[in-house]
Amino acid sequence: MHHHFHPHTHDPSRLLVRLDARVKLLSALTLLVMVISCRGTLFPLLVAGLCMIVCVTTGMRLKALAMRFVEPLFIAVTVLLLKLFFAGTVPLFSWQIFGIHVVGHLDGLKEGLLIASRIGGAVSLVALLGFSTPFTDLMAALAWLRVPWGLIEVALFAWRYLFLLFDDAQVVYCAQKNRLGYAGYRRGLRSFGTLAGALVIKAFDNSQTVTTAMVQRGYDGNLPLMRHRPFRFAEVAVAILFVAGMGLFWQM
Repeated sequence: MHHHFHPHTHDPSRLLVRLDARVKLLSALTLLVMVISCRGTLFPLLVAGLCMIVCVTTGMRLKALAMRFVEPLFIAVTVLLLKLFFAGTVPLFSWQIFGIHVVGHLDGLKEGLLIASRIGGAVSLVALLGFSTPFTDLMAALAWLRVPWGLIEVALFAWRYLFLLFDDAQVVYCAQKNRLGYAGYRRGLRSFGTLAGALVIKAFDNSQTVTTAMVQRGYDGNLPLMRHRPFRFAEVAVAILFVAGMGLFWQM
């Protein structure tokens, strides 16, 4: 479990971490709706900038933050290029590449930038929420929002044993690598297939073991971590003021 946790995530001096997970989740969902429904690029970029600044100032490493944005950035660039060259009616520039006439459109560029900014703002919100909220607290907040209990239960057990499978995968991979299991292309594919098969079998065995252990201990579906403390007026008031202030920028 230590692979994906950082000491600052549970530091009691961090105000954002200590904030009630339900308040953070509701605020994030409200801002997410604003980001998706806005008609300009200013508000999503503002949200993205604020979220990244908060992540960096609270201790999130730049490398980890960059890794969170690799795939969304690829999707945003792809959408931007598709809108630029294949959507719109107002020409912006024209090129001749190997006899192919390529035209970029101004209105397509604007639409692409809008979608890309929405992707950036939404991903920044999710990254900040995940960074500042322990996974169990986030699941408890989702349970409070009446998310189906079966989904939460599966997510909790998957989160718990994902790290064990990661450790097992590292052990098998190191053993294969020490025996030159990845020395060639064909040998590497064969070793990777063996690794994947071993992990599937290990996951199936763990699921049976966990089910038996939980039933023998009288598990009835109730977990203590799903119990919440009462809302604090100061936290709710600050969250409402912040969301209301962001709503003013959203209307601009």
